[in-house]
Amino acid sequence: MSRTRIKICGICRAQDAAAAARAGADAIGLVLHGPSSRILTAAQANKIIAAIPAYVSAVGLFVDADRETFYRILQSVPIQAIQLHGNEAPEVVASLQPIPVIKALHVDGKIKSTLAHWRKAIARLRLTNLKGILLETAGKRPGGSGVANDWKMIQRLLETGALDGFPPLIAAGGLAPGNVGDVVRMLRPYAVDVSSGVESARRTKSAKLIRQFIEAVRTADGVVS
Repeated sequence: MSRTRIKICGICRAQDAAAAARAGADAIGLVLHGPSSRILTAAQANKIIAAIPAYVSAVGLFVDADRETFYRILQSVPIQAIQLHGNEAPEVVASLQPIPVIKALHVDGKIKSTLAHWRKAIARLRLTNLKGILLETAGKRPGGSGVANDWKMIQRLLETGALDGFPPLIAAGGLAPGNVGDVVRMLRPYAVDVSSGVESARRTKSAKLIRQFIEAVRTADGVVS
């Protein structure tokens, strides 16, 4: 059985990035643009990235940024991938080639038509740099809300083939140590993404909760250390 990848998002402190890496996280997420209490300056982001070892990726989160903002930040912060959490069109992903991109989509009443739109665009625009589709909780707030996703809806999307042919699925939305194992067993996603579910306070991650979260994923994977 394949190993579920794990991203600890909304990292705001170097010690939290180091704790995530020690616990076995594959990636950390840094909010670099958009309406968020976890937003970072370039200097803060660079300090955090310096705390992670090789083979742990740094992913930058953006919300409806313009091209100038993307490249200004990319010139000063050495992230390995971009995660888009706004209403970005497929053309935005195309404009960022060859930079790896993860696109977040809201699981709402329009999710089927949204997926159909993106399916056509992936073929039309040859979005080879689109490396993951992150399905997050419906709502206006982009990420980190702690509100549980509609896991049964996502399960139905998988069972009906609505996600066939898409880049790997990343599950997000209200994940925490107590429920992530069930979500992994239900959906078998490529990756899971957590932010508020491993926080002790806003902008502060708990090393204990990070360890518990990753242990729960590994147990669901059938990997017990």
